[in-house]
Amino acid sequence: MTAAISIENLWKEYRLGVIGHGTLTKDLQSWWARVRGKEDPNSIIRSGARREKQIEGDRFWALRGIDLLVKEGDALGIIGKNGAGKSTLLKILSRVTSPSRGCVRIKGRIASLLEVGTGFHPELTGRENIFMNGAILGMSKPEIRKKLDEIIDFSGVQDFIDTPVKRYSSGMRVRLGFAVAAHLDPEILVIDEVLAVGDAEFQKKCLGKMSSFAKGGRTVLFVSHNMNAISNLCKTCAFLDSGQLICVDEPGKVIERYLSVGADEGQTWVEFPENEQKDFQVLFAAIKTDTPENGRGIIQVDQPFRIEMKFKLGKKLPGAYGTFTIRNQREEVVLFSDSRDQGERGKLENPGRVEVSINVPMPLLVPGKYSLSVAIAQQGRGAIDWHKNVVRFEIVDTKGLRSSRSGYIYMPLKWSLNTQ
Repeated sequence: MTAAISIENLWKEYRLGVIGHGTLTKDLQSWWARVRGKEDPNSIIRSGARREKQIEGDRFWALRGIDLLVKEGDALGIIGKNGAGKSTLLKILSRVTSPSRGCVRIKGRIASLLEVGTGFHPELTGRENIFMNGAILGMSKPEIRKKLDEIIDFSGVQDFIDTPVKRYSSGMRVRLGFAVAAHLDPEILVIDEVLAVGDAEFQKKCLGKMSSFAKGGRTVLFVSHNMNAISNLCKTCAFLDSGQLICVDEPGKVIERYLSVGADEGQTWVEFPENEQKDFQVLFAAIKTDTPENGRGIIQVDQPFRIEMKFKLGKKLPGAYGTFTIRNQREEVVLFSDSRDQGERGKLENPGRVEVSINVPMPLLVPGKYSLSVAIAQQGRGAIDWHKNVVRFEIVDTKGLRSSRSGYIYMPLKWSLNTQ
């Protein structure tokens, strides 16, 4: 099988502090900030995001010596921390920016969806932008007309297709952008993490379209932080870190490698300094597992974990109890429990220090990022010492167990089937 994309010794350099943001207004803002000794308001790379390995003087190496071969018909997932160079790589492949060094060879027409509204003219209607994007991709008007109804139907913006795109929400723009990119018959489809803007139903539809696209012998490059989507969609996976290509292999192995070096680490425990003026206080909270990923807040979807807490009661507190709450990224409560679940044994009334351990059976929570809130409370009074979202962790699915199920809870149930 021949190569759809061949990358040899690819480097991309940015100059820190150099003016050139694309508009005169932003250039003047940056110049005025430098005159006053202030931080550039238009700079993407902040001082807090410095990576010593990538910075040499005033030069920032977003990509460093990338060698990668993508075969025709392959579905390649690209993973890595924020700032690893994933989007820069896709921009070079899509000819949005040029490499500083190296060679990129591409066989076939590329359709890209890198940012919300990429390639759209805000003053043109959705219908007009479909024709404009098709022309950019080299499609003739008859070819675009043939696909037009299918594109509009897939996008779900039929009622607004003749409205200027500048009036679209970000979700509507990404819907239309994906529909155009996926239906105008490119040989290579390049998708960045823009699908996170759409709702759950549209994301499922997009993943289904990309899957059929790949099964049809087309090439897909997919950047995502959703390990479940990478596992289910992609045949191969590449891991980028600090601008370098760490490894390329089957998704399961690469995701394990990615998680083993830290991913986006969670705050797995928190300790609160003791306050002598407080009679009742939460002293400690943590999420713990018996796996190597414990210190990074990464939990496999089929593994149990523990919630540990410590409380201080300076004097007797009738009706006292401890609580914890787990919220998802949308701040929705997905699990709540308090020590009253244990009846009389769950009381925290007597003075002293109390250590608590709660075993959470798995599978239970669907893959995603979560936060833990803890409190000590009193019956009829509510929370006395409450700490919201102080511990963070992530449920991951590197084995494809979760598949494409929806919902908040992952709990395989026993079915009894009687054939008659």
